[in-house]
Amino acid sequence: MAGAAEQQYDVVILGGGSGGYAAALRSAELGLKVALVEKDLLGGTCLHRGCIPTKALLHAAEVADTTRESETFGVRASFESIDMAGVNKYKDGVIARLYKGLQGLVKSRKIDLISGTGKLVAKNTVEVDGQRYTGQSVVLASGSYSRSLPGLEIGGRIMTSETALGLDSVPEKVIVLGGGVIGVEFASVWRSFGADVTIVEALPHLVPLEDEAASKALERAFRKRGIKFSLGVRFKGVEQTDSSVVVTLEDGKTFDADLMLVAVGRGPNTAGLGYEEQGITMDRGFVLTDERLATNVAGVYAVGDIVPGLQLAHRGFAQGIFVAEEIAGLDPKPVDELGIPKVTYCEPEVASVGLTEAKAREKFGDVDVLEYNLGGNGKSQILGTTGFVKLVRQKDGPVVGVHMVGSRMSEQVGEAQLIVNWEAYPEDVAALVHTHPTQNEAVGEAFLALAGKPLHSHS
Repeated sequence: MAGAAEQQYDVVILGGGSGGYAAALRSAELGLKVALVEKDLLGGTCLHRGCIPTKALLHAAEVADTTRESETFGVRASFESIDMAGVNKYKDGVIARLYKGLQGLVKSRKIDLISGTGKLVAKNTVEVDGQRYTGQSVVLASGSYSRSLPGLEIGGRIMTSETALGLDSVPEKVIVLGGGVIGVEFASVWRSFGADVTIVEALPHLVPLEDEAASKALERAFRKRGIKFSLGVRFKGVEQTDSSVVVTLEDGKTFDADLMLVAVGRGPNTAGLGYEEQGITMDRGFVLTDERLATNVAGVYAVGDIVPGLQLAHRGFAQGIFVAEEIAGLDPKPVDELGIPKVTYCEPEVASVGLTEAKAREKFGDVDVLEYNLGGNGKSQILGTTGFVKLVRQKDGPVVGVHMVGSRMSEQVGEAQLIVNWEAYPEDVAALVHTHPTQNEAVGEAFLALAGKPLHSHS
């Protein structure tokens, strides 16, 4: 009986990625007894094979570009080469430190970390290697995997981001299939590392979920950097040899390279985990929930990439906290999908929150739109970056979308998130003091202009 009692929990969480571990930490903080099941490494895709390693590569790429361009700033430095062993050592060191810290957090909260492949075997029970862990509530947080296209086999010189992160050399020539976030980030890294890069995207623009003005600005910047791309024509097939790949599009055009990265999105990791068998409503592998992230089965919740919507680590993290507080009876406010900021960390960066201009016009009809060019921003001139801050406002109403392009603009999306989520009016933000000289000042200048009192821009 003692053994059986040890397997009883307030919350059992299946998956230790951003959503799962956030739910675990917050649940434990609220005094709940927690079991966290993870088949691989605590921290999941984001920490080990996604957000963190790719951003480490992107920073190394920034250092490479800065070294090449150092004479622009009056600094004489010479760029020799990319040492991928050294880059990977740096990348892996960042991951290791964060992993160690996360392990310490979980241990300090007295969360039972269960290593192994879990499966939902009853509405309130997860089984791992023959052991059963029963919770008053269960949180499904099993994450996502790199998708491919029908008939496109991964292997050899055709790889997903997980394999690409571990390359020990820089390819001379590479094709990136998919112009979304993952595709353009890898394209940006490889170009900075010296590769010849071509992106193939079936939709009319790169980063197609962003505002069209942001997509066009990124395309201009990529052309200037020498990154090639094919837009609006679908992929037909690829052949590989021992030394190359040849990609064919539906219009007959072909591209050859050393390797091809398949970056066509991520799918929900739910197959074989027992969800459907326990009566949970699914759609194309995704777990369907209400706005409070509850499934149709009482006591079972889902968070992160398996829930339809934005597949972002910070979304899963926020949802994990929400579900923990919901289980604890705190009645938290649901996570607003539209209010979640998005960033593509290529060079230049693309950052946004809220509605695109097209979506705003679709929803509200008449809207006010303003673009503030970074050419008028002192810090952007110091950094040598170009781009803009674009504001979309409901006619005579609050700002409903903020879209930004430029180096380091990811650091400005925090204020943009507050503006959109608090339904601020231009006058509200224009009255705030933005530090000079910073890129954050560009946000302030944009709002001064939208409020009818432009200073460093033409009316």
